[in-house]
This record gives sequence, C-alpha cells and structure tokens, in this order.
Amino acid sequence: MEKAVSISIKIGGIEERILVERMQQGDTTAFELLFKYYYPGLVVFASNIVINKDEAEELVQDFFVRLWENRHSLKSDNPLKNYLFTSVKNRSINFLKSVQVKKNVIEELKRQMESEMRYNPDIYTDTELQQKLKLAFTKLPPRTAEIFTLSRFKGLSNDEIALSLELSKRTVETQISNALKILRKELQNYLTLLLFF
Repeated sequence: MEKAVSISIKIGGIEERILVERMQQGDTTAFELLFKYYYPGLVVFASNIVINKDEAEELVQDFFVRLWENRHSLKSDNPLKNYLFTSVKNRSINFLKSVQVKKNVIEELKRQMESEMRYNPDIYTDTELQQKLKLAFTKLPPRTAEIFTLSRFKGLSNDEIALSLELSKRTVETQISNALKILRKELQNYLTLLLFF
C-alpha cells in the first residue's frame, strides 16, 4: 500500500502550517489570509449542499467565527483543508436537518457527496484548475461571458438576464449554449470543472 504524499500548501507565500500556528497565537493577519484563501471555495461547496448561496455564506461565516474562537484546539500538523471542508459539510447537513428536509433527501445527498466529484474539496482550492477556468473564460466573447456569468455564477434566470440586458430570451439561451460548447472544449481534460456546467 502506497503512503499518501503530504503536499505543503503556501498561502501568500507562507506555509499553511505556519499560518495555523500564528493564528493559534492570536495573529489576525494569519487568520485573514486563511479566510480569504478558503472562504470562496467553501461557500461554493456549501451552496452545492444547501442550494442557497445566502445560507451557504452565513454557514461559512459562522464557521470561521467558531474557528477563530476555538483556534487553540487546532492541530497545525493536520491538513487544514480536510478539517474545513468536513466541518462545513457537517454544518450544511445539520442546517438541512434543522429546516426539516426529508430524511431520504439527506441520505441521497450524503451518498452523492461520497461519489460525485463536485463535492471533492480539491476542486475548490486547486490553483491550477482555477487558472484553467480563468483561461477558458478568456476564450468567450465579452457578451457571451457576461451572460454566462449572470446565469451560472449570479444565479439569474434567462428571463431576468434578457430583461437586464435588453435582449430576447432566445438570444440569452443561444449565448449560454455557445459558452457551454466553448468551455467544454477548453476544459475537456478537467472533468471536475465540467461538472459545474
């Protein structure tokens, strides 16, 4: 059996382990660096579970408050990413339970989280993938990129986009379809990113 290789993550040019140690000692700058690095990915991750961006943001923000309050109990030699994503996953599931989502829905969600790549924390922090996504977006015409961003990242409906940009709904649908074709071509070797689209 092969031994797992530990990869040292650097944030702002500083090893994550050092930042955790500094945060434990009350260094707010270290905490801020960790927050800025992990927050966006954790929100997207939580949004995939609770299906509500506002709730996801609140869950993650609340988690970071607790993280700061309980910073002394963290272990700097354990991967922080695993701890963060597991904690946010558990908080998200508990949120669903609190709003009385049916048990079978939660069980299905848990099953998906075990098998589907969109629940893999790596895709939310992997710099290479983020760079590939940004590069792929540069291949989109400006108007197409604007419409696709409003649709997939801002959560607007096709009708809302059409109204906002003074376009026909059909034009919006065509532009989104064109964006998907281009992105799928550009990201064909990055299955984890394609799952978003």
